[in-house]
Amino acid sequence: MYDLIIIGGGPGGVSAGVYASRKQLKTLFVTKEWGGQSIVSPDIQNWIGTPSISGADLAKNMEEHLKTYAGDFVEIKENTIITDIEKKADGTFTATFEGGETADARAVLVATGSKRRRLPAEGADTFEHKGLTYCATCDGPLFAGQDVAVIGGGNAAFETAAQLLAYAKSVTLLQRSGTYKADPVTVEKVLSHENMTGVLNAQTKEVTGDQFVNGLIYTDEDGEEHKLDVTGIFVEIGMIPNTDFLQRALERDEYGRIEIDPWTQKTSVEGIWAAGDCTNIKYHQNNISAGDAVRALEDIYVNLKAK
Repeated sequence: MYDLIIIGGGPGGVSAGVYASRKQLKTLFVTKEWGGQSIVSPDIQNWIGTPSISGADLAKNMEEHLKTYAGDFVEIKENTIITDIEKKADGTFTATFEGGETADARAVLVATGSKRRRLPAEGADTFEHKGLTYCATCDGPLFAGQDVAVIGGGNAAFETAAQLLAYAKSVTLLQRSGTYKADPVTVEKVLSHENMTGVLNAQTKEVTGDQFVNGLIYTDEDGEEHKLDVTGIFVEIGMIPNTDFLQRALERDEYGRIEIDPWTQKTSVEGIWAAGDCTNIKYHQNNISAGDAVRALEDIYVNLKAK
């Protein structure tokens, strides 16, 4: 019987794992891979204390950090996934792994993150990290003084556009439907910027380029094609939380995100906490995930040892 099972090898899971070891909780740490979404980023500039690092190096550093601190308290189970979590009558939990193996624990922390909804356009995969990106905070400053596009029409898309306007030459936002989904006040403020253009009923069909992006092709509501010359494309069309394995275990919102109490990171099920991009928090960043997971671990420790 473990004190805690931590699920996820990104910034949230690793941060919780380090704290679990320091607090001497008997912990099973489970991950399919290390690093989370950022593993594919060539240059991360927002990881506090590190001006610039690749996603691969950040993942390696996380792995080394946890393995250095694991000691006799954190058992690491790599290259596997948990397919189900069941709460038993005595209040403890059974986790079932791919292949049928199980493990029991008094508490569970879910930090499985999410994945970006991919842009369904020709050339999108080819030019990913070659001008097309899914993270403005990570890559936006690289496009200073350039013409860029944002794909999407929700709050995340408009917030990305607002961020890019600080250093881009121009920003064009393409929304596939006839209305923007972002808050009206946000839409009005962002579109009022002199270097900002919004285009409705714009269906992105193709990303063009040579070695790097040089533009995109979209169709309007009449099906007519248009070419937009840009050197950067920022995709904000939604996130898909990695929470399918929890369908029987706890409540999720309409997007599949785990609903939490932001004061403690507790979920709707006593004994299960969640942190990071798999939860229904408003903002998603590596540093936020790490902080949320530490908050969860602190609350887990209090619940296991002081109550």
